[in-house]
Amino acid sequence: MPIVSRYLVALLMATSGITFNAYAASLSVQVTDQTGQPLKDAVVELIAPQGIDVPAAVELNYKMVQQNKSFVPFVLAVPRNAVVDFPNLDATRHHVYSFSPAKTFEIKLYKGRPHAPIIFQNPGLVALGCNIHDSMQGHIYVADSSLVAVTDSKGQLHFSDINTGSYQVKLWHPWQKKHQDRETLKLTDKAVSLRFMLPINLPKPVTKPASYPNYQER
Repeated sequence: MPIVSRYLVALLMATSGITFNAYAASLSVQVTDQTGQPLKDAVVELIAPQGIDVPAAVELNYKMVQQNKSFVPFVLAVPRNAVVDFPNLDATRHHVYSFSPAKTFEIKLYKGRPHAPIIFQNPGLVALGCNIHDSMQGHIYVADSSLVAVTDSKGQLHFSDINTGSYQVKLWHPWQKKHQDRETLKLTDKAVSLRFMLPINLPKPVTKPASYPNYQER
């Protein structure tokens, strides 16, 4: 950012009473497994300390679709208080439920769109299942922060327009071998690229989300 622009931003902040750092940073993340392969469906959450403003989530309405007897996406990351719809695009009916402490609920046998979405107020991990199709598994990661995203098929994700400062980084994946310690990241008004390795175990067949062998609550 040019010096003149920084001065104008600082002046506007001072006259308006805003105290947080508004210089924008960006972060690109690559996550791999222990073999170096790109890891899809890994969650990365950035937690800001007090004094650093975190922008509100761009989207508060999300979808966890049932299609081809699967949950799509397999992992959905949302900020707390997010509203999630569960549309069923299959010809057969589904009975969606969760036993997780962060959110216990059920949507009984239905096709199409349920009458009402589900609100996820509490941060934590939510394992999803279908009472009709035991092979169906899905996960909703409810974050404290609005800075949360899931890696794509290349194991990559990107955050943009983040306020500068120090953040704690949390990593999670449904198949991770053990709890990952938080890492500290300092963002400046530059583009930053990071690479993380997250050891995983391949999943075993299960019948209920509550008994996932590698499922770990935060």
